[in-house]
Amino acid sequence: LLSHAFTIAIKEWQWMTVNPALQISKPREAQGRTRLLSDEERERLFAVCKSSECNHLFTIVILALSTGMRRGEILGLSWEDVDLKNSRITLLRTKNGERRVVPLVGKAYGLIKNLYLKLGPENKELVFPSPNNPLQSISIRTAWETSVKRAEIENFRFHDLRHSTASYLAMNGASLLEIADILG
Repeated sequence: LLSHAFTIAIKEWQWMTVNPALQISKPREAQGRTRLLSDEERERLFAVCKSSECNHLFTIVILALSTGMRRGEILGLSWEDVDLKNSRITLLRTKNGERRVVPLVGKAYGLIKNLYLKLGPENKELVFPSPNNPLQSISIRTAWETSVKRAEIENFRFHDLRHSTASYLAMNGASLLEIADILG
């Protein structure tokens, strides 16, 4: 950015003759990872997650793909963060420390609402509690890795669901500002 400013000062305004930023070596940009699910992979993943021994895996994957939430944000989700009446989730503890509100729509909304109704009035702390300790969140690592393997999906991590969300939003006409706002 600084080099570009100097270039404009030289070429357009003739304020200087030499760009001092050219003497500085630039760090290499990290290779970003962009792995998206194809339609066929997504359907296979859904089918395998539905039949997983981990009861909540399908709902967690749908929620991740629908909202772009990170795994930690989903697993740490408490019922007080979920607003079914207004179809949204408020994340107070995000990676960058900012509060974020994400829309809860479609299949994700239906699955979360059914889960809430199924729980009844008691045990409404964590949305996805551990079966062994309701005060701790569920661990999905093994179930996720097994499901990806069974769905025969190569080189795909849970975080890649976020990338898929961003792509789906862009393909459906969301602006970059809207995508950035949703993904935080």
